[in-house]
Amino acid sequence: MSGAGKTVCVTGASGYIASWLVKLLLHRGYTVKASVRDPNNPKKVDHLLKLEGAKERLHLFKANLLEEGSFDAAVVGCEGVFHTASPFFHAVTDPQAELIDPAVKGTLNVLNSCSKASSVKRVVVTSSIAAVAYNGKPRTPEVVVDETWFSNPDFCKEMKMWYVVSKTLAEEVAWKFAKEKGLDIVTINPAMVIGPLLQPTLNTSAEVIANLFNAQTYGNSTFGWVNVKDVANAHIQAFEIPSASGRYCLVEKVAHFSEIVQILRKHYPESQLPQKCADDKPFVPTYQVSKEKAKSLGIDYITLEESLKETVESLKEKGFIGTSSNM
Repeated sequence: MSGAGKTVCVTGASGYIASWLVKLLLHRGYTVKASVRDPNNPKKVDHLLKLEGAKERLHLFKANLLEEGSFDAAVVGCEGVFHTASPFFHAVTDPQAELIDPAVKGTLNVLNSCSKASSVKRVVVTSSIAAVAYNGKPRTPEVVVDETWFSNPDFCKEMKMWYVVSKTLAEEVAWKFAKEKGLDIVTINPAMVIGPLLQPTLNTSAEVIANLFNAQTYGNSTFGWVNVKDVANAHIQAFEIPSASGRYCLVEKVAHFSEIVQILRKHYPESQLPQKCADDKPFVPTYQVSKEKAKSLGIDYITLEESLKETVESLKEKGFIGTSSNM
């Protein structure tokens, strides 16, 4: 029980990665102060309150990313803070208000609360491979993306990749703030996160898999993929290992959607899965992401195949995809 007697904070605790983080932290004996927008919304908090150890060691706090000082109460008395709260969705009408402000201002508000709390030893910020890999450089099979890469916000704005812009700017302000205030921060930069869902709602990355069932075509896109349990574990390791520093890219495998569909077809042959790509262009190439730094956190990745199976079984169990033979 490495966390016995220690108190940590998780922001945006009802989210996909955060829910797993809360579960694993409680399992390790930590007392967890969890911030959510509405602690009285059963859809957001019931799954957290049912976790083992929650009754004794989980405390919910109301906080809003855009409200200065709203994380003070959640952070005070904590040794570690895990800042996971940040919106992730694609159907955006006002990128500034919906994605960029909550990500950037939210990060600053949380870090500000941390800098005021003398108890805080380290902050682990959930960033994304989105803040790493999008800089206009070609990504081809021989290219290895690593922690020294930074996405270029101007390039991303031109391409209208608003989520990527939000994560890139949020990580930029986090490092700048940490340097100015002498705050010890580490960032975790996962790719597309899949695996079992603890929360009752469908999150964006799991929805990508759910949408392949009964679809006519799959996208001509290539992404890195990683299991949510590995991501949550990496956050805890980044807090617990004193020498952890800087950024950590988390990608088990980079795969094109054609490969994802192939794996799903192998395990769910009865399902309606797309037979062809959405366009006739050459497939977007795969690339590599360095695993060296993640290894230093002791991460031994769950395979993409296993992660996909876990995702589908969880989606079925929660009724997000049908369980009949034709799905």
